[in-house]
Amino acid sequence: MPQTVVTVPCLADNYAFLIHDTASGETALVDAPEPEPVLNALATRGWTLNHVLLTHHHWDHVDGLAAILEKHPAQVIGAAADANRLPPLDTAVNEGDTVTIGDESVQIIDVSGHTMGHIAFYFPETGVVFTADSLMALGCGRLFEGPPEVMFDSLSKLAALPPETIVCSGHEYTESNAKFAITVDPDNPALKTRIEKIRSDRARGIPTVPSLMSEELATNPFLRGHDPQVQAAVGMQGADPAEVFAEIRRRKDNF
Repeated sequence: MPQTVVTVPCLADNYAFLIHDTASGETALVDAPEPEPVLNALATRGWTLNHVLLTHHHWDHVDGLAAILEKHPAQVIGAAADANRLPPLDTAVNEGDTVTIGDESVQIIDVSGHTMGHIAFYFPETGVVFTADSLMALGCGRLFEGPPEVMFDSLSKLAALPPETIVCSGHEYTESNAKFAITVDPDNPALKTRIEKIRSDRARGIPTVPSLMSEELATNPFLRGHDPQVQAAVGMQGADPAEVFAEIRRRKDNF
């Protein structure tokens, strides 16, 4: 039975997520930007936190953890490769490992690039992937640590998930991402339609996260380095998609 996913807005533009298994009563948290919104969401629903899944070490994904654990002494799971920079872990995981949340076996995917050791959590039965600052709605995280080819490989792993997969990323950056996306994919009707919806939703205060993988495949320029229209827009017709990705990321950094 699929688990319930609750989006928890935090800080100015971060998202944390709660995943609740009705059958077992277990609840997991993905990332801990700040304590109050998470604790309030748990209290409102009468849920007890059992697991915390950390995607990477940046402060705006972990700084709320200590205060949350004071109220909910949950098991903390994070990347072995980043354990020296993460809060203390109860379970350190690597790509290919699985962890059990409720009755579901959750797959660990290495999505290094934004940081080295960044991981995503894929719930195949629920059909959701928590990508934080790797694949984002209409974008991808800035490459603070990894070279473009590492992030390209990471995004390629995520893009191979089923198109109906729900993508829970870490920030409300979609509207600004859209302003860039149209510059490198100007003739994409699916992108134009999505931008209209994003503008409408944000004007009404509606989150644009999560999104669907099918939407990202159709409109996210960082997944579209293979597309001839995108290649032409950046003057790289016939180039390796990884090289096109690197050029798109360079342009976004300077946008």
